[in-house]
Amino acid sequence: MNLNDIKQLACKEIENHGDRLIGVAKDILDNPEPGFQEFKTADRVAKEFESMGIPFEENIGITGLKASLNTRKGSGPNVAVIGELDSLKVLGHPHADPETSAAHACGHHCQIAMMIGVGVGLQAPGVLDSLSGRVTLMAVPAEEYIEVEYRDDLRREGKIEFLGGKPEFVRHGHFDDVDIAMMTHTSAAPDQGKISFGGTNNGLVAKTIKFSGTASHAGGAPHLGVNALNAAMIAMSAIHAQRETYRDQDTIRIHPIITRGGVAVSSVPADVRMETYVRGASIDAFLSASEKVDRALRAGAMAVGGSVEITTLPGYLPIQSSQPMLEIYSRNAATLVGSDGLNRLGHRTGSTDMGDISQMIPVIHPYVEAATGNGHGIDYMVKDYTLGVLTGAKAMAMTVIDLLHENAATGQMVVDKYKAPLTKTDYLSLLRGMMKEESYTE
Repeated sequence: MNLNDIKQLACKEIENHGDRLIGVAKDILDNPEPGFQEFKTADRVAKEFESMGIPFEENIGITGLKASLNTRKGSGPNVAVIGELDSLKVLGHPHADPETSAAHACGHHCQIAMMIGVGVGLQAPGVLDSLSGRVTLMAVPAEEYIEVEYRDDLRREGKIEFLGGKPEFVRHGHFDDVDIAMMTHTSAAPDQGKISFGGTNNGLVAKTIKFSGTASHAGGAPHLGVNALNAAMIAMSAIHAQRETYRDQDTIRIHPIITRGGVAVSSVPADVRMETYVRGASIDAFLSASEKVDRALRAGAMAVGGSVEITTLPGYLPIQSSQPMLEIYSRNAATLVGSDGLNRLGHRTGSTDMGDISQMIPVIHPYVEAATGNGHGIDYMVKDYTLGVLTGAKAMAMTVIDLLHENAATGQMVVDKYKAPLTKTDYLSLLRGMMKEESYTE
């Protein structure tokens, strides 16, 4: 069989299982779970792997799974196809869990279905026999960097070290034998085409902050108290005062929230908690901004005579894509949606832990424009499941076939051309170096 015939076999198999794959996505949509708590979702993926008859590991980074597909020839790169298990938390989303407010307002339910769809397509008779190397299907937890205090508690309990799923997979060695990785996200910009690819993203660190003061009667004796909420508000104003110091090209984004503002309106707040990200287009940029945020937090505590505890946690690194992989992917995507349906992305100021993987091996992270509404918002809804699941799966399956066909010569070229900024050892050292706990009292 020639290369095009192999691709058509895989695409036809995905179409034949289309109802099943879309059903997986919709089932996960109706059972959203935030990071490191995706037990029902992980069980759903395990059942799919079992039905495909492929060996898999589970309970990786608490809820993650991975399965392996071996080609007939065996020798060649290992290509990971990734889906993310977790949801966001969006109060009032139409598909939110009424108890937890967990909601798939970013399309991860489609990612899992796409990942499974790639496996289904590659299992079409004759496809794997025509390839060399290996394909690893990964269902990874906790990409959405939320519930920082909860995850930091997991870290303190020794259940995780890093607060994102892919860093945990790296730490446990599950990317050690992976040479190339890809995944496809959903997005909501249909006016820009049907498939978008090739952009970059900010990296970040996260902070949990505790301002401590002295409780007192808020009406009868406020002069005897030290108001930790005022410390937090001054700190937030000081953070805002730094904004003119950031260069446009560094795309710094800082967006704190107060997660605890006091316990009773009649008592001067003595324990106030905050969380924030500090994002930037480069590692140096967001680490520099992080130092400025720490100054502002100390200033708030100093102003009222309280104290502050700052925990800085490594978040995600900026993403970069493999250019040869983008060229291969875009050619395949164009056969599915037409060249007019493709959109080349620029820099995006959100963050993803796929950026971490891109610092070590070649990756791509395209988007299918299958949703409407605002990402992470109450109105974010996947409307086109054919595009959001089946087309996305086909484009990745065809790209895997290109990489591993003809003794995996193309895949090996992609690996050889990639100049990875970090080794695994460098990466883990960098993240561990970002982690710090400090306290300050005037």
